[in-house]
Amino acid sequence: MGGSGAASGADNRSVETASNLSLLKDYQAYLRVEKGLRPLTCEAYDSDLKTFAEVIEERNGVLLTAMQEDVAAFLEHLRAHGIDQRSAARKLSCLRGFYKWLLLDRRIHHDPTVNIESPKAWKVLPKSLAEPEVAEMLDRAQLKADHPQARATDLRDRAILELLYAGGLRVSEVTALTTGDLALDLGRVQVRGKGDKERIVPLGRAAVETLETYLREGRPHLARITSARAGAKRKELPARPEARQDSTRLFLSLHGMPLTRQWVWHIVKTSNDKASPHRLRHSCATHMVEHGADLRSVQLLLGHADISTTQVYTHLALGRLKEVHRLHHPRATRQRMEAVEAPVAGRKGLHLVTRTKVKAGVEELIGEETA
Repeated sequence: MGGSGAASGADNRSVETASNLSLLKDYQAYLRVEKGLRPLTCEAYDSDLKTFAEVIEERNGVLLTAMQEDVAAFLEHLRAHGIDQRSAARKLSCLRGFYKWLLLDRRIHHDPTVNIESPKAWKVLPKSLAEPEVAEMLDRAQLKADHPQARATDLRDRAILELLYAGGLRVSEVTALTTGDLALDLGRVQVRGKGDKERIVPLGRAAVETLETYLREGRPHLARITSARAGAKRKELPARPEARQDSTRLFLSLHGMPLTRQWVWHIVKTSNDKASPHRLRHSCATHMVEHGADLRSVQLLLGHADISTTQVYTHLALGRLKEVHRLHHPRATRQRMEAVEAPVAGRKGLHLVTRTKVKAGVEELIGEETA
């Protein structure tokens, strides 16, 4: 009797698992096809949802019938396993997106995440490099690229560093670039970001010249390796569409293959052990804000869907805001310099004296007249 009950429970568990996996498979297709998310993003969402599904199955439930108590239990499960609040908030955001899709698809009638409060997490200020550190990185890369015996990879690495810093590109955006995305005569590049959203990124003169040199002197050598490899494989197997796409990629490896994200990370780390591709992206935004750029412009450059993501840089603009306030607000405490006729021993003409000093002098004269 007990044995049949255990078997029945196991059967129910397998049915629940199959139901959840089928649902997650449909959601993965939605994320890839309709939302246009990148494979790594889809995998991260899938992993979070499978963890949630396991928690629900332990509570004898399935994703379609999840209640608010199940979501709360999931957050408690994360806390008990040492997951920080920032990561827990991201996982809850994943659940919200999943159940929003189920509602739109009319598979459920109630969203169990509606009244769940997101875990409070401190906003982590983006870490960036100082301007001299970035300049040193780029100068070092330029010295290697300008050497008479510079290799094609030296020209490539310098172009990558310039592009990461000048355009604030994500590493995945850099590796996905093709030669057709460049419009160097116009000083810009077309970038495909998250969700396959396209944006135009302007480039400075240094980045344009670096890319032109790489295209003229570096990439042809790496492309020949690609052609030779493709020719050898063509004798064995029919040509694949991926091979044709590989040949148009902007940045190629010594083996003629498109560069991976890991290899770009290695290039940056070799140049400066404190740097990373994403830190160069933050450095681009940080230095722009410090030099007076408005947040809306930075948002467009970085490809942030929401301005709230860019607002993490507002703390950088406080110094400039204080300076503007000090100079222009009528009640600000400042010592404004004014040109007044002031007799100074051994000098003639106008001399700059602060308003405070002028006021003190006037009061002194008035005092002498009244006396």
